[in-house]
Amino acid sequence: MTDEHVEQEASQEQQQEDAAAEVDDRLLRLAADFDNYKKRAARERAEYVAFANERILKELLPILDDLERALSAAEQHEEAQLEEGVRLVHRSLASLLERQGVKEIATEGKFDPHVHEALLAQPSEEKEQGDVLDVIQKGYTLGDRVVRPARVIVAE
Repeated sequence: MTDEHVEQEASQEQQQEDAAAEVDDRLLRLAADFDNYKKRAARERAEYVAFANERILKELLPILDDLERALSAAEQHEEAQLEEGVRLVHRSLASLLERQGVKEIATEGKFDPHVHEALLAQPSEEKEQGDVLDVIQKGYTLGDRVVRPARVIVAE
């Protein structure tokens, strides 16, 4: 082999090493960029959740104030004001939940295992088998998702 061939092979080897080093460097940068992206996305999700919670909390604070006024009326034995205060708190909270997309699950008619939880089955002469007789605890949905199933008594 001539000196020229040795130099060409050395030059090619050097170019290959340089190319491999460049690829390795690009991969490291890409991995670092992706890691930074994941961290930023996680931070943004946390901020969105905090913002959503803050908005709901701001709407809950007036309801807390109403409840404190109702409790104050109870201390002074003003039953009429206490009842009105509790009704006001209930209306405020129900309105807030409705604005947030929370809906009460209907309990009339047949038992639906997707939205109802049967706690008890009782014989009934007025209702058909599988009909909801009574509601022990109301159920709620948020959009299409069941937040809490309605707890019911079913006719056997």
